[in-house]
Amino acid sequence: MSRRAPIWERAVSYAAVGATRAADLMEYPPTGYRPLERRALIGHGPARWEHAWTETLTWGIQQRSGFRVEVVETPAELDRMGYTPVGFDDDGAPIAPAVVDSSGERIYAADGRPLLRPGDTAWLGIPFGPLRLRFPARVVYVVDEPNRRGFAYGTLPGHAERGEEAFIVERSDDGSVWVSIRAFSRPGGFFWWLVNPVLRLTQGFYTARYLRALATPLAADTAPDAVVPQPAEAAGAAAEASGDSAPAATRDPA
Repeated sequence: MSRRAPIWERAVSYAAVGATRAADLMEYPPTGYRPLERRALIGHGPARWEHAWTETLTWGIQQRSGFRVEVVETPAELDRMGYTPVGFDDDGAPIAPAVVDSSGERIYAADGRPLLRPGDTAWLGIPFGPLRLRFPARVVYVVDEPNRRGFAYGTLPGHAERGEEAFIVERSDDGSVWVSIRAFSRPGGFFWWLVNPVLRLTQGFYTARYLRALATPLAADTAPDAVVPQPAEAAGAAAEASGDSAPAATRDPA
């Protein structure tokens, strides 16, 4: 599919769709791709958990890290059909192909923002001097479990990289809330291979931001440069009542 086509028409630019789910991603990444995995503690308690998963499933991590997210609407006749991505078993092996069906109902957060669903497409923009670079991506799967929620997006033609990145928040039995970033990537074309060292530095810079994005004190919570509506004031009020505070983000030992 040409990169001149509307991005909702473009197929993802890599083959291993869903590989960020694989338990052995770091040991056996897709051939030719560089894997990445980071994890950080972002807080404790019900208010922190509610805030974390809601922000994650509304592009909040990206927006709070400096990206401008421009959601691209799929034509209504296709959007009504819905989209189901590749299915996977518990070990991350694909078991069913991606299909279009009639179950693509949109779900909304308590503050009215639409939650991400597989097939959602967006431009992710970052500042570059006086310019803003834009890169297309598509949500390839969503995780929706009682104590584990998030999503992964895959790159589309026109992105600086090829690959996939997952953003998952988890709640432990002791009430602690964690965010995990898993990815595999390679430069998206000849030019990007030439500047691969810069790409790797940029990836590290934004990964560090991702790990801190949801750890801000809830009472002072804001999302910079967001396209979708800002979080409801009720979230901040709930945080004040609970006394929740977030420690600095930490990494797991290498």
